[in-house]
Amino acid sequence: MKEPSGDITALLSEWQSGNQGALNQLTPLVYRELRRLAQSYLNRERPGHTLQGTALAHEAYLRLVDQRQVQWRDRNHFFALSAELIRRILVDHARAKMAEKRGGDQVKLSLEEGMEAASPGDADLIALDDALSLLARTDPQQSRIVELRYFAGLTIEETADVLNISPATVKRDWVIAKAFLKREMLRRSKG
Repeated sequence: MKEPSGDITALLSEWQSGNQGALNQLTPLVYRELRRLAQSYLNRERPGHTLQGTALAHEAYLRLVDQRQVQWRDRNHFFALSAELIRRILVDHARAKMAEKRGGDQVKLSLEEGMEAASPGDADLIALDDALSLLARTDPQQSRIVELRYFAGLTIEETADVLNISPATVKRDWVIAKAFLKREMLRRSKG
């Protein structure tokens, strides 16, 4: 997650201050990063997923530039918001597919290779979103870690950088968050 040429932080600040030229410089940098994030997520997705990386990046970009109320702090804030937008788009897509099929096959995905060993098979994206929303109410930092690691595909170190915490804290919270999500999703599937 190296800073692309043309400092995203400075360009975000200039754009927020009303400099439309900054948006012109920012657009290719932001779009490139969104495509990378989207592709990182979709590379872990099951083959034949109906949402393509370009479409996911495009939708995230449109939602991102429409964020008029956001006070952009820095590129880390950009990555955190991007991960959240990608999550929302994927969940919206899954809910729309379920509505089309009237409760038919749900969109499935793997939570993480470590989670696969503990729980064979795929986790339901909508159940994951529900469990993640519950986690956000009890531990917002753990929820953000899951969004950044799972939906944006960031490494432990990148996640630590975005959240301004130590890699050891990310590792610890990541393990705890995965256990919480697994337990909550299992509970929901039984009841």
